[in-house]
Parts: sequence; C-alpha cells; structure tokens
Amino acid sequence: MLGIVAAVLFFVAFLINAADLSTNDVFSSTNVMLLGLMALALRVAGVGTGLARRR
Repeated sequence: MLGIVAAVLFFVAFLINAADLSTNDVFSSTNVMLLGLMALALRVAGVGTGLARRR
C-alpha cells in the first residue's frame, strides 16, 4: 500500500514540476517528492506489509 502511495506522490511531484505550476511552499514538487521517498522508505523497511503476523 505504501508503495502505491509513493508512486502517486512521485507522479504528483512530476506533474507539478512538468507543468511549472506555482504552488505555495508546502506543496512544492520537492516536498511532494520527499513525501514519496518517505513512503517508499517505510515500505522498504517493512511498515504496512502485513507479512509479519504473530499469533
């Protein structure tokens, strides 16, 4: 799930950058890209995978 979130955030960052939209500092393409990297890092770290179910 976090991998999909990261892909969507990267796509939004690409659209902001490609369209050269002037957004405020919170939603700049760099900040959206960093959010995508954070989601990807959490996915690689194993957060949200659901594979480690313990009884």
